Amino acid sequence: MLIVLSSLLFACKSKKASLSDNDEEVDIPGFLTLVPDLKLPFQVTDTIFKHKDSVINPQLFTRLVPDTILSRWFGKGAKPRLYAVGKVKVPKQETYLFVKGLAKDRRVLYIICFDKKDRFSTARPILYSDNEPGVTGQASMDSKYTLTVSHQRKAGDGQILFHRDAYIFNEETGFVLILTESNEGKAKITPVFNPIDTLPRKHKFSGDYAQDKRNIVAIRDGRDASRFLFFVHFEKEEGSCKGELKGEAKFVSPGVARYKSYSDPCAIEFTFGSSGITLKEQGGCGVHRDIKCFFEGYYEHRKESRPKEARPKPAAKKA
Repeated sequence: MLIVLSSLLFACKSKKASLSDNDEEVDIPGFLTLVPDLKLPFQVTDTIFKHKDSVINPQLFTRLVPDTILSRWFGKGAKPRLYAVGKVKVPKQETYLFVKGLAKDRRVLYIICFDKKDRFSTARPILYSDNEPGVTGQASMDSKYTLTVSHQRKAGDGQILFHRDAYIFNEETGFVLILTESNEGKAKITPVFNPIDTLPRKHKFSGDYAQDKRNIVAIRDGRDASRFLFFVHFEKEEGSCKGELKGEAKFVSPGVARYKSYSDPCAIEFTFGSSGITLKEQGGCGVHRDIKCFFEGYYEHRKESRPKEARPKPAAKKA
């Protein structure tokens, strides 16, 4: 009996971990050992969404990386199916993990980077499909670990239009754009939509702050005087580097507030002055912006525009 029990105990301890299980003992290094290695150069197209890959337990995934990686693209509370495509390990340096998420009407291929100490560093979508006809995508990583992402579509006149970006990873700033190639014309400029515009603005600092029409900070009343809701949208370098974030910040001292969520590595400090607000990024906000720009800068307070009251017309003089 003792021999049988010992054998069963040994078998339980030696059970191989699986990506499809939410094993509490699996950490990031252990998770990465379960993902198959990829050989460079590596190249995929959006047909990758039709391939069968190793299923990842969503609870295991969100325990090891921020859940905002999924919520930003699939929506809060969404539960896409997750699959491990493979990983690329740079000797004694970072590791690149390719993961795809599939939902009913959205499919995304992510590249997730862990630093040389196997800590989460940054993530970004590299291929996505919203069932838009005529648009195809391709992503690749060469032997020097340069990531290239390209998309192409057929114009109405039959011309093939493409846009291609190349990135390298930097431990301090994440993925850095090093090259852009395109034969597309200037994209149509869409207006910036402020999702909290109609909310109350009775607090001392509530209102609109801006650098111009496409670089704005909206502050609205929070649930109490110590908090406020905010929406930030910025576009730098002629619109090639953008960022957008909506959330709740809390005052930590007079005129100084911070945004920090337990489920988001991003942290931003808001400093209110007599005529404006200054933003300073203090944590990894790469999920909410492009890689070479940050949530920072000074935004001037803009007075609320009120409709002009119609003046009564003077009475006509009697003849």
